[in-house]
Amino acid sequence: MTAMASAVASTACEEATTRDGLGALFAPRGIAVVGASRDPAKLGAALARSVAGFSGHMALVNARDPEPAAGLYASVAEAAEHGPVDLALICLPAAACADAVAEAAKAGARAVVVYGGGFAEAGADGERHQRELSEVVERTGIRLLGPNTSGFLTPGLTASFVPGAAEVPAGRIAVVAASGGVNHALAFLLGEAGHGVSLAVGLGNSADVTTADVLDHLADDPHTGAVALHIESVADGRRLTEAVARLTATRPVVALVVGRHDVGAFAASHTGALATSWRTTRAALAQAGAVLVDDERELVDAVGALSLVRLPADADPGVGVVTAQAGPGLLLLDELRGRRAAVPELTAGIRRELADVLPPLTYQANPVDTGRPGPGFAAVLNAVAADPAVDLIAGYALHEPGAFDLVEAVDAVRGSVPLVLGVGGAGEDVRRVRRALLDRGVPVAADPHGLAAMTGALLADARARSRTTAALAAPARVDVGPGPWDEDQAKTLLAAIGVPTMPRRACADRDEAHRALAELPGPVAVKLLDAAVLHKTEIGGVRLGVRTPEELDEALDAIEAAGAPRFLVESMAPAGVDLVVGARRDPVFGPVVLAGLGGTTAEALADVGIRLAPLSAEEAATMPAELAGHVLLDGWRGGPVLDRAALGEVAAALGDLLAAHPVLAEIEINPLRITAQGLVALDAVCIAAETTEPSQEEVVTDGRTHQ
Repeated sequence: MTAMASAVASTACEEATTRDGLGALFAPRGIAVVGASRDPAKLGAALARSVAGFSGHMALVNARDPEPAAGLYASVAEAAEHGPVDLALICLPAAACADAVAEAAKAGARAVVVYGGGFAEAGADGERHQRELSEVVERTGIRLLGPNTSGFLTPGLTASFVPGAAEVPAGRIAVVAASGGVNHALAFLLGEAGHGVSLAVGLGNSADVTTADVLDHLADDPHTGAVALHIESVADGRRLTEAVARLTATRPVVALVVGRHDVGAFAASHTGALATSWRTTRAALAQAGAVLVDDERELVDAVGALSLVRLPADADPGVGVVTAQAGPGLLLLDELRGRRAAVPELTAGIRRELADVLPPLTYQANPVDTGRPGPGFAAVLNAVAADPAVDLIAGYALHEPGAFDLVEAVDAVRGSVPLVLGVGGAGEDVRRVRRALLDRGVPVAADPHGLAAMTGALLADARARSRTTAALAAPARVDVGPGPWDEDQAKTLLAAIGVPTMPRRACADRDEAHRALAELPGPVAVKLLDAAVLHKTEIGGVRLGVRTPEELDEALDAIEAAGAPRFLVESMAPAGVDLVVGARRDPVFGPVVLAGLGGTTAEALADVGIRLAPLSAEEAATMPAELAGHVLLDGWRGGPVLDRAALGEVAAALGDLLAAHPVLAEIEINPLRITAQGLVALDAVCIAAETTEPSQEEVVTDGRTHQ
């Protein structure tokens, strides 16, 4: 990369240079505010006030109103004569920014922040201004944050014009946000929760520095213990997920993805880029090891907990729940069940130990209800921690200083398993207790929901790291041909990769169809066979349960009326539960596989699991567990049971097929039926890459019925 090569080659600021080129941005020796103003209401004046506490060389630049004696210079070059300028902070109209960046680069600056708007988010003129910025970056190698950002803050440098940003305390949590506003909102919330930041950056339009760049930079940052990630749009999905995977190997990442609902037009006006598919982005980040959350409060609780505690890798950690009040404990347990947390029943020996401490009417099997907090609270925590099935304790208590001292109880715990606590109450004394717990390395929330979010994050992170990365098997060699492919040809491809199908015949005329009826196990399905027709049922192109020649003639009459050039006669499959399994080229993430409930159900409910391809069969086999309707796959009311390993083989093979053959845009089995005899593909569709690709949201929710 030109910018990286330029930064590495530079020797002007060795201590601020890192291998990713972002040292000059986040740890400069000197800075210049370009567009500084004497008018206190202007952006340049606000920014100059924010950076006034910077300990390195700091210069103000205003070409129209210089006063060198007062530290107000006519250019960055002039400012650089008085001290190093590694970073230029540019507060100018959009049309003037490209020239200002070029001037800063010529003067020796190796990074810039462009704060103002009016770029790609603002129409054709803004897009041109942003292209000009990108051209300067490419030509000079300077690193650029923004445009359309409110900057960043690190301990010692508040490169932000937002009031109050300098009050955010230093800490071990990094915030990497698409939006400058969200960046500051999260930084403020973290400060209020008793945490601090090692870096808080808003990417804006990401004309140069991207989310992945910052994540790679943080992988080498000894001051960062956990990362809060906010995503609005993704330009390079594989680059992002690779960066997340590298980072989660050593530091937890908690991700909030915008776009559950239709926000595309507003997202474009905000960042200049359409929001990518919400489900695909979340699935890709989770596959890379990130913990997913649904809102900013949950993000703060989750990343705060993970900055203090990280459980060992475990596929199913057990949670011991201890509550000083039954009602909040029920709220906590309900949320933990919704997060699929294991809350194991305590052993008989542990329950006998608890019975010696607690009143007889309290519940003691797990959750453990103390009835009311008292001096024995520490003994309860120690007993629960001693249970071999408990890997983490989640405890909640209202602040009742007259009954017991929670901090003293925590100090008495022997520390065999980590604690996360919720402390309810109001006032300075409650804040003091929470602060004391944080100082002891104990994550603390203000309510049961926050406690559940913390607990769920620790569990999700441990589960993600327990997944072993299985070696990818060599894909089967398949000649897919040039396409287009009708259903018979698509099923031939499936057979080549080991996907079972029912006996069938492609028939050129009615005579061949009658011979197929006589020779195939009946009853049969009779279908229109035409690669150009995807929705056969919608035009009357499918007849099911055909048994006799008379029924076949009736079916053929109807299918010919629908325009059939040929027919497919296929034995009917046994009854079962239908899935949709497919592989498609997502415009952002590339090949993806999905699995969900079949027919139109997947489309109506968007109940699908998604993974990036290629992937192992073991990883693919985990998708059904994510479905809201997963209970239907495990013998519901005497129905067939899904062989998850077999499904994983099918999904992984489809992903391999798509990844290996650029001529394919999509291959989908819908339905793939679960029967007592195993999986069988009832219908299949292949779409060539030359055809119009589906939209990003179609990649996730499309559950078309192709029969």
